Amino acid sequence: MKLPLAGLVFVVFLCRIPTNAQARPLPGADVQQIYQRLLPQIEKIPLFDHHAHPGFFDDPEVDAMAAPPGSAALRERDTNPELVAAAKALFGYPYNDFSAEHSKWLVQKKAELKKSRGNAYFSDILDKLNIERGVANRAMMADYLDPKRFPWVFFADAFMWPFDNKRETARNPDEQVYIPLQEKMLHRWMKQENVEKLPADFAAYLSFVTRTLEDNQKKGGIAMKFEVTYFRSAKFGDPTREQAEDVYLRFVNGGIPSEQECRTFQDYIFRYLVREGGRLHLPVHIHSAVGIGDYFNLSEGNIFNLENILRDPRYSNTIFVMIHGGYPYEREAIWLAAAKNVYMDSSLMEILMYPSEFKHSIKQWLETFPDKITFGTDSFPYNETLGAEESYWLGVQSARTGLAAALAEMISEGEVSEAQALQMARGYLHDNAVSIYEGKGH
Repeated sequence: MKLPLAGLVFVVFLCRIPTNAQARPLPGADVQQIYQRLLPQIEKIPLFDHHAHPGFFDDPEVDAMAAPPGSAALRERDTNPELVAAAKALFGYPYNDFSAEHSKWLVQKKAELKKSRGNAYFSDILDKLNIERGVANRAMMADYLDPKRFPWVFFADAFMWPFDNKRETARNPDEQVYIPLQEKMLHRWMKQENVEKLPADFAAYLSFVTRTLEDNQKKGGIAMKFEVTYFRSAKFGDPTREQAEDVYLRFVNGGIPSEQECRTFQDYIFRYLVREGGRLHLPVHIHSAVGIGDYFNLSEGNIFNLENILRDPRYSNTIFVMIHGGYPYEREAIWLAAAKNVYMDSSLMEILMYPSEFKHSIKQWLETFPDKITFGTDSFPYNETLGAEESYWLGVQSARTGLAAALAEMISEGEVSEAQALQMARGYLHDNAVSIYEGKGH
């Protein structure tokens, strides 16, 4: 029988394995020593932060959305003592709490550094944390962020909401915050492209969408980002162009479309943007985890509702990055990365989860598709005292320690060698994401 090439490679690989090699179900007594050996080496690996919102707390461009009132997970509350550790590490904060009186010291210290360091302020934060580059997922770029250190990912949701959105806004109080900001974003793209009002015909509207993508790419945009699961279900139908055009022509000049008419139009525009991402070699980032606010629909926003998009052969040239890894369904979601053009990003996970729990998730990812996972912090300015700086620190520390713990167990259990573990660490923390933007993603 003639074996296919893949079979021959597998046989050769098996021949290299010692006959007594078998992974063990429990780590040995050496796991702590292995962890202590690994962590310093992992700390030396420069990071590519695949997802963050760098900026000052009063910068409205940090996100295309605003956060409505809602409950914060335990670790994200400003009572988390780890944030004191972050302020100490980054700014030499001399106190052990964030009382109103003590917080003034940190606010003043940051103000002094912003004034003295200018445009180097946030680059300094990256340097302290050994972050080589940190993706800036922002509405618009800020002149105080060095584009060489902070590549831009821009938002693309707004193209799906060009009509009168009173019905959409009325669904719940969260949408009363979100939808007007999408309308604002659309008008900013129109102004950028010198489009005074919505085009009268559908072809011209699609041309405007494409021009915006192309111009944003020329301005340094490395990917487009969707937060669409905040606004509607992640279940996308597959309407024809004629159906979408019919909706556009009937409502471009006024009137309120029904929910089904909205969805038909949005489904088509989303798929159009995905196709354009493939044509332009512009990866598509999608928020795929639980969201903020009191009305985020976890079942409708479930990452598996996107499976028909991710596995559609028509989009095989489009690279998808599932931002936040589908959390809290990240253990199942990793199997979506079996598709050659789908990657999982761990941002948010290592901020919401403590390292002891994050270790389990990242270990399972490493044991499944280690070449398809990427690191991110989801850094975001909390408030005037606790900013993106502290959340950068929290994400970096959690990822490095959780990763070292996961790999130490894998080595102790006989799953990988120490050299293989460090190669996996470099892939997750840096190389896998970089390969996407160097044209080697799939």
